[in-house]
Amino acid sequence: MESPIIQARAVEKFYVQADANRIEVIAPTDLDIFPGKIVALLGPSGSGKSTLLRMLTGLSVPSSGEVFWHGEPISHHPPNVAIVFQSFALFPWLNVLENVEAPLEARGVGAIERRKRALKMLDTVGLDGFETAYPKELSGGMKQRVGFARALVVEPEVLFMDEPFSALDVLTAETLRGELLELWLGKKMPTTAIFVVTHNIEEAVLLADRVIVLGKNPGHIRSDFEIGLAYPRDRKATGFVEFVDYIYKIMTQPDVEPASPVPGQAPTAVARTPRQKYQMLPHARTGGIAGLLELLHDGGGQADLYRLAEKLALDVDDLLPIVESATLLGFATLKEGDVHITPEGVAFAEADILNRKVLFREAALKHVAILQCIHSVLKAKSDHSIPDEFFHDILDEHFSQDEVERQFETAMNWGRYAEIFDHDPQSGRLVLTEPVLEPNHDLSAAKP
Repeated sequence: MESPIIQARAVEKFYVQADANRIEVIAPTDLDIFPGKIVALLGPSGSGKSTLLRMLTGLSVPSSGEVFWHGEPISHHPPNVAIVFQSFALFPWLNVLENVEAPLEARGVGAIERRKRALKMLDTVGLDGFETAYPKELSGGMKQRVGFARALVVEPEVLFMDEPFSALDVLTAETLRGELLELWLGKKMPTTAIFVVTHNIEEAVLLADRVIVLGKNPGHIRSDFEIGLAYPRDRKATGFVEFVDYIYKIMTQPDVEPASPVPGQAPTAVARTPRQKYQMLPHARTGGIAGLLELLHDGGGQADLYRLAEKLALDVDDLLPIVESATLLGFATLKEGDVHITPEGVAFAEADILNRKVLFREAALKHVAILQCIHSVLKAKSDHSIPDEFFHDILDEHFSQDEVERQFETAMNWGRYAEIFDHDPQSGRLVLTEPVLEPNHDLSAAKP
């Protein structure tokens, strides 16, 4: 076997709080990148995909552990890598040719040589004739082609891509994926390995030789396996569908390692870390949860996640939080990549508006730790009111600053819908509210 280009050994990322507590973003992780391979990194939102990419490229220093480039620490030997970003990140004051020349100029390449290399790369990615155009004159797909050209012109040994197609429309993204594969398989790219971060499961199976799936809270490798399918790949082929379904199972069953779709091949996996006192709430709104339960109820009580995502034209990052929320609340269960509605979910789907609030309230107070805490504290206070900053401080012990804001927003959405409390953003206080109906109210009234 060839030696790895990049090796990560026990790399970890954490942030130390003022009170010396640590928020761990990436648990100690080992990872190798070998030549001749496209590696896809998948994982739910908040699993640290981009953080891991930044550590592998040297843009971010691990809190502990080390990254090696051909056996040498990258702190001593800067890696020959380039990155294609989701947001294009072009200089608006430079034309296309100048944008592609920019990294060569930064590396001290002479004017004649960088012009020659930039023109050649623009021709390779299909932008011949657009050298003098400015970014504002280009479509999204053309801007990303400039991004590819700018990354490849430095002839990186490893090309990193951070969700490079997610900002594009479906047809443009599909075209660029095809063009990327054509360049790679035709050996028209001056690079020996590609590492792509994506949230699109089909994209990973379509492009990658190897897929790594991260779990979250903190980020850790859940599964690492090869995609043994010949190129070009047919989305409707049995093998393709099996791999897509397998990845869905991994991402929706964080405590279980499903059987590999490849006979005799056992994917490597790391056991899930213990649950935190306050579980991370999936970022889904109550309307999305209700809509999912109605779809399941109307569809016979269950659905294959892959088919459901396809039907709704949703990416995994959009669908999974809704499914995870329904599961957390006890309205649904996940098994073998299928989501099943529970009797509690059926009752919710059939209830009218007021009774849905009651059922949601009961489920939230039974299953959601932060809402249990808020409700308990508000009941104990003589005025049944407390500053929302109190709960920010509680969440701050468990999550990063950005995640604290997202968790608080979700908790507010769920708690207000369930009439557990009201929130006044002007005064910054939470106030206990009385539910419209008592918990033991007759719930037999069905939705018309």
